[in-house]
Amino acid sequence: MINQPYVPRKVTAYFSQPLIIPLKESKSETKVVSRRMVITTELFVLSDGLRKVYTEQDALVNSGLQQMMDPADASYMNLFINGILQPKVNYRVTEGRLVLLTEDVPEKGCPIVLQMLQI
Repeated sequence: MINQPYVPRKVTAYFSQPLIIPLKESKSETKVVSRRMVITTELFVLSDGLRKVYTEQDALVNSGLQQMMDPADASYMNLFINGILQPKVNYRVTEGRLVLLTEDVPEKGCPIVLQMLQI
């Protein structure tokens, strides 16, 4: 077989009827969700490139009220390092302390966000 340059073929399609995609009619529904109060707290810190332990005193200045609730009172906790959700095995939260259990330390200036929710 002789190598010949590729020449695209022109393909034309003709439709006798317009293409119609059926859409299901949506009806408005009202759902009642539990009327529980949800309390959220956040802690925003920047890594110094050296430490693996952070407290409320390390919180960013001028970023609103930042505090850590007692882990026994928290229903859920999420830790984000550089915007990436971390698995629970990567950190431990005790009252007033966030301890990173990873082998390495986040780079200097990397944002660390601890979110705690109580339902």
